[in-house]
Amino acid sequence: MEQIIQTISGWVWSPALVAICLLAGLYFSIGTRFVQVRRFGEMARLLFSTDKSQKTGITSFQAFSMALSGRVGTGNIVGVATAIGYGGPGAIVWMWIIAFLGAGSAFSEATLAQIYKEEHKGQFRGGPAYYIEKGLKCKWLAVFFAVISVLACGWFLPPVQSNGIAISFSNTLHVDPAWVGAVVALLIGLVVMGGVKRIANVAQIVAPFMAVLYVLLSIVVLAFHITEVPHAFMDMIHSAFGMKEALGGILGSTIAWGVKRGIYSNEAGQGTGAIVAGAAKVSHPVKQGLVQAFSVYIDTLLVCTATAVMILACKTYNVFDGAGNILIAAEGVDLGAPGVNYTSAALGTFLGANWGGIIVSVALFFFAFTTIMAYYYYAETNLVYLFGKGKKEHILIWVLRLGVVGMVFFGSLYEAKAMWDLGDIGVGTMAWVNIIVILLLSPKAFKALKSYERQKKEGKEPVFDPKEIGAMGADFWENK
Repeated sequence: MEQIIQTISGWVWSPALVAICLLAGLYFSIGTRFVQVRRFGEMARLLFSTDKSQKTGITSFQAFSMALSGRVGTGNIVGVATAIGYGGPGAIVWMWIIAFLGAGSAFSEATLAQIYKEEHKGQFRGGPAYYIEKGLKCKWLAVFFAVISVLACGWFLPPVQSNGIAISFSNTLHVDPAWVGAVVALLIGLVVMGGVKRIANVAQIVAPFMAVLYVLLSIVVLAFHITEVPHAFMDMIHSAFGMKEALGGILGSTIAWGVKRGIYSNEAGQGTGAIVAGAAKVSHPVKQGLVQAFSVYIDTLLVCTATAVMILACKTYNVFDGAGNILIAAEGVDLGAPGVNYTSAALGTFLGANWGGIIVSVALFFFAFTTIMAYYYYAETNLVYLFGKGKKEHILIWVLRLGVVGMVFFGSLYEAKAMWDLGDIGVGTMAWVNIIVILLLSPKAFKALKSYERQKKEGKEPVFDPKEIGAMGADFWENK
């Protein structure tokens, strides 16, 4: 079974997907005239902006926090280590590149989600399924995306997060993974049973706090290894473009692992960030587009980089080729295969081995826990899209909640490789569909940005009129 899963993952994550992710990010960056640079300051200011005239929905900061919850997870600790282990230090540079370009994709998909959102039982719902049906007028593809999202976010992705937590606590505190899984599953159940509002309230407190605390801790560790930091950055740059002799033969893997883990971590282009973006109450769709672009920066350029530089500066990593041969080995310690142990060992150089493992385990718990919450919300929104107009919606939501709780426990009992492959299949399939769709709908996002910037230039507070950009099917905004 594991071999079948790995083969399917390889099909989904073919070089073609890596290429289309990079090219789509470049296209959206050029099409928006690099809005992720031009409007950087405004991105931060809009975090706390919300449309008080809309009683439905969550605030911009809550939407940002929920998106950050989904983006900041095991990918920032385990995923970064895996990228270095199989792609070399240069994989981090490609993570940066896909994050910078992906911010353009994130802006566009979030803007589209706002344009085509709808109100449902006191909440806004939006995302790819909605803009595929309303904007692209392709119902069958919308249904396909929604089904894949429910499977991926409700079944494939939660075990990846719980698996990372269980392994980390098992290695550091020798706790039985089954007990760890049971505790995490119970806590997740208590949160998701409270619905969207409870998820948003927990996310806006935990996600930003843990991200800031983790980055501050990494700065302290790097201060202890300050002389190695410049070498770490040079290793990343040289390896990224095949200039490091020992790693020249795996340049393809360097790019592939960097892009794959970058998308897995920052989610730009795969559509999940757009699902959260559609829930926010803003006066113009572009405002939420800018907020979601900013969350990509926080995830990859800040948190992922903090992990990567720690590992590289502390030299607590191995690099393997495709055949499993070690190309670069850690100095004086047997670290084995890439995983959370690389990050724990890096922290251990400053705090001691035991405390390093404990700190990483705690950080991983909070990161992964909030990510599972976000995954549940993604799945619930797509379930509502599929069955929201029927009488079985309430029952199916409870089935989903129990399913997510069960998969969280299941993930704690199995090795990470199978879980990562299942997660990659889900993320890759969603990315394939969503990227093609937002490319087709890109004129709407570009026109919305022009409308927003024109009003800003005229000194007005931007408001949105779907007729101005020819967005037929934008029911909420037409009624408003």
